Amino acid sequence: TRKKIGGSVRNPIRQMLRLAIPGYVGLGRPHKPDNPFEIQAPQFLTYLTEEKGLRPRSIQQYRFHLRQFAAYLEQVGVKDLAQLSPTVLSGFIAQYGPRVSWPTLRNACGTLRVFLRYLHREGVLLKNLSTLVEFPRAYRDAGIPRAISWEQVEQVLVGVDRRSMSGKRDYAMLLLLATYGLRACEVAALTLDDLDWRNDRLKVRDRKAGNTTTYPLSAVVGAAIIDYVKNARPATTDRQVFLRTLAPLTPIGSAAVTCRATHYIRKAGIQIPRAGAHTLRHSCVQNLVNANFSLKHIGDYVGHRNASSTQIYSKIAVEQLREVAQGDGEDVL
Repeated sequence: TRKKIGGSVRNPIRQMLRLAIPGYVGLGRPHKPDNPFEIQAPQFLTYLTEEKGLRPRSIQQYRFHLRQFAAYLEQVGVKDLAQLSPTVLSGFIAQYGPRVSWPTLRNACGTLRVFLRYLHREGVLLKNLSTLVEFPRAYRDAGIPRAISWEQVEQVLVGVDRRSMSGKRDYAMLLLLATYGLRACEVAALTLDDLDWRNDRLKVRDRKAGNTTTYPLSAVVGAAIIDYVKNARPATTDRQVFLRTLAPLTPIGSAAVTCRATHYIRKAGIQIPRAGAHTLRHSCVQNLVNANFSLKHIGDYVGHRNASSTQIYSKIAVEQLREVAQGDGEDVL
């Protein structure tokens, strides 16, 4: 209890000192190394950045799964990567799989395959064991996008208290998610330089597909951003549009965008699995599908790298599917 009380007193003081004293670091939580295999594979993260061209967010996922693998090796007493075997790899997958969701396990298997290929290339492993790591079985387009109807999106927006500072910010973020189908990371990365008020344009840079998209700036979205910037945004030199409302007044991250979207969806009483920022992105796509836009145009609008990523939304084209079901099928054949 004494340690807990001491920590609750020290942490606010440390945050204040970081704001008041340039370069102050102080004591904090012990941080794990970026690469848990720094001794035997010291250049692996550099390989991911320079040779594979991965972005920092992807490398962060690699680090997470590598730490899980390193913890398992420590648990089973494997200290040398040269001792890796099919039994060790299958044991890790068998233990890790039941604890995580299917996408997380798939990403962990992908990380492990890349890491094993790298170890073989660097001579740490005599054999390439990456082929022994099989991805969990899945069927393409087996799921349904977790979208909500546009009427429910309007319920979510109505539930935002636009009189408060955080409400003005959250309302603008939710409009960006629902109107343009942006990802949470794209909303968090939006800067004041991306808003072209003279030409009513909104620029989204460095999308997942590696491209930049320019949208017409909606009057409703523009008004919400202006209301936030003029009346609620803290005075700061940061160029990011959306900032924290409490000290330290730093730009928010993608996790905060998802958290706020989840909060308002739950507040509206909407029950949906894994509610979050991507729910509103799916709702934007569903609205475009209902308006009879082609999947190619929809994929370009929301920034899909591959047209196949948009195909799953054909499962929510209810009117078109109804015509196929009620017709004789000649047009389809």
